[in-house]
Amino acid sequence: MRPDGLPHMDMPPPARVTRALGEHLVSMLLLKLSAQDLLALNSRRRMVPHLAARWKHFRGSDASLSERSAWAESLVDLAKDLVAANRGNVEMIVECAATVDESDRPGAPRLIDVVLIGHHPYTRGLSVQLVELKRWSMVTRVEAATAELVHVPGMGEKKHPAVQLREYFDAFTGARGPLSGLDFECGGFAYLHNATDASVKPLMDLDAPTGAYARMYTNDGRGRLMSDLRKHFAEDGGASAAETLLRSMQLRNTPLLDAMIRSRGEDTVFTLRGRQQEVADQILGTTSLVLGDPNQPALMPDERRVVFLVTGGAGTGKSAIGLQVKAELEANGRTVKYASGSRAFNGAIQEHVGYGDREFRESFTYFSSFVTPPEPPLDVLLCDEAHRLRDRSTSRFWRPEQQGTKPQVDELLEASRLTVFFLDESQSVRPNEVGNVELIENAAKRHDAELVRYRLREQFRCGGSDAYIRWVRAVLGVTDDVAEQWTPDGLMHIEVADSPEELEQVIRSEALAGASARMVAGYCWPWTKPLGKEKRLEADVRIGDWHRPWNADSESFCENGAPPSKIWSVHQDGLEQIGCVYTAQGLEWDWCGVIMGDDMVRRDGKWVFRRGKERKDLEAGVKRVAVPGSFDPKVRASSVDDGGFARLVRHAYHVLMTRASRATVLYSTDEETRVYLKDLVGNVQIHGLRPTWENLPPEARVPHLPRPRRGGRNRSRNRRDKGQPGQKTLF
Repeated sequence: MRPDGLPHMDMPPPARVTRALGEHLVSMLLLKLSAQDLLALNSRRRMVPHLAARWKHFRGSDASLSERSAWAESLVDLAKDLVAANRGNVEMIVECAATVDESDRPGAPRLIDVVLIGHHPYTRGLSVQLVELKRWSMVTRVEAATAELVHVPGMGEKKHPAVQLREYFDAFTGARGPLSGLDFECGGFAYLHNATDASVKPLMDLDAPTGAYARMYTNDGRGRLMSDLRKHFAEDGGASAAETLLRSMQLRNTPLLDAMIRSRGEDTVFTLRGRQQEVADQILGTTSLVLGDPNQPALMPDERRVVFLVTGGAGTGKSAIGLQVKAELEANGRTVKYASGSRAFNGAIQEHVGYGDREFRESFTYFSSFVTPPEPPLDVLLCDEAHRLRDRSTSRFWRPEQQGTKPQVDELLEASRLTVFFLDESQSVRPNEVGNVELIENAAKRHDAELVRYRLREQFRCGGSDAYIRWVRAVLGVTDDVAEQWTPDGLMHIEVADSPEELEQVIRSEALAGASARMVAGYCWPWTKPLGKEKRLEADVRIGDWHRPWNADSESFCENGAPPSKIWSVHQDGLEQIGCVYTAQGLEWDWCGVIMGDDMVRRDGKWVFRRGKERKDLEAGVKRVAVPGSFDPKVRASSVDDGGFARLVRHAYHVLMTRASRATVLYSTDEETRVYLKDLVGNVQIHGLRPTWENLPPEARVPHLPRPRRGGRNRSRNRRDKGQPGQKTLF
């Protein structure tokens, strides 16, 4: 914090940002699989490479040879023992950190080698065992030292494993840990599979640490270990127990729209954590500092302007921060609006969440709404999806005097005292979208505003699987990373369909079972406006004999109840149409079927990008495909060079492939591309990994909420006495 009370303008150096999880660690884990699935993955020689890649992402450095060896030996031995004990369904969460805010704890984060999770065979409550895996073969006492310190040949002095386990036990079972408030039994043990009882006797001496977490097993005690595993875990229910723990560890999030509906306008909408909470606290704190008390205007107003720039990839919680901050600011009596460049996002919020609540709906608006600045200025303007900023605010429906004459970003800065931009440059999908870091930095300078930047890294979409996000970006060439075969991680599922009929069958069956699901596609077919008075939708998306309509290009309902585009993503009849990047961006579903068209195909080991051409179908009176490729009128235009065209197409598929929270089903209209995707996805038929609604444990089958009934919400004002920022509970 600076002497004037404002946060520092400069971001931490990149190295610190990369490892921000070490300071604000939130539910890090490298893998979550049942013991039997872990052995299946290991048999395909994909377990250790996957763990190593996840380790580097979280820790910022390569996993040591010792770590890799421990995974290949100790982890596999433990899984084999679980299977031998007839407990192969017990879930193994590898290299895991409890969900605790460790910002005030110095040093590296506390990572437990393995968390075993299942149901207790008698109480049926959660049963958790925290495990330290040690490859030690011999241990001796350290002279004149307590039993909490031992000597390991070749490694020197080490803490007794029970000392480590005690820390993990406290972190998991304490008031801020993930087991707090749950019905559970928790213990722990160290497994020294290379040792004998005699070779590590000091670990078991009478003065050794004791407790529920302090058991020791060696190769001699394998039979005792398997017997104890049977005492601690039931044969079934591991997946159900793991789902409960993942939710408590905040790796399974309440979908954004459901959270908004459940909050009913209260000032707690989301539980923010780690870097998210830090950003929200800074915004709220700066608002209080610069704007003062809304009920007691200052004699000498603070004229400073502040701009927050929050960057982060898809699913890092930008919208969650914005919506939570909006709720708290409104509860404090601030004048605040939430602006976006996405009609799909605003439509879902206004027409679904805000149904029947005019005041709530009017608090959400568009970037183009500030050609004439409000008087007096808003206290705070929150700008989500700022990568969709345009150069000017214009519309073909406006009179000349209504058109914007200055940069749109300047209009937003002039509309409020404090402006917050949430931005992801990899999600710009049209050539006229100019929002980027440099644009906002320059605008802040022009307006003599303080600029404060934050970068978000933690992943909360796609089941919390950062591995899936990185895989998608590598496959599409959004990053320079080499695309490697997908490794199931127990958090996110992906498969490739052989036909559009197969893709549709999967998506429909999941939707009918109770999951949220949608089909989307690249903009690779002409898009016909509703026809006739009945507003009939033409089946424009045509793949062989499979024909389906795009979502309605309409502001009202069409034939057979087809919803208007702005609520296609949330209306029950939206399943009958195919969505695109413009109606999907900013939203999510449990399952998402993604159809890749001929605008992006694989040839000779490279991606090839193609612009389509249309023809007139005289009999039907509509346009059809003459040359396959992109039919997005803004993107395929000749004014867009080849490099820009390729970038926009990649970004569109990146958006579409990151809309699912549990599973993505891919299909490409191009056979060579389909073969390439199948090779990358590999054999996904591993027991228990396909998260169908039927396969999910009951705890995970959370129905999605319908839009609320008409009527205002109970909005609370001036409720900051509930606690300081950061002390929030969800619902």
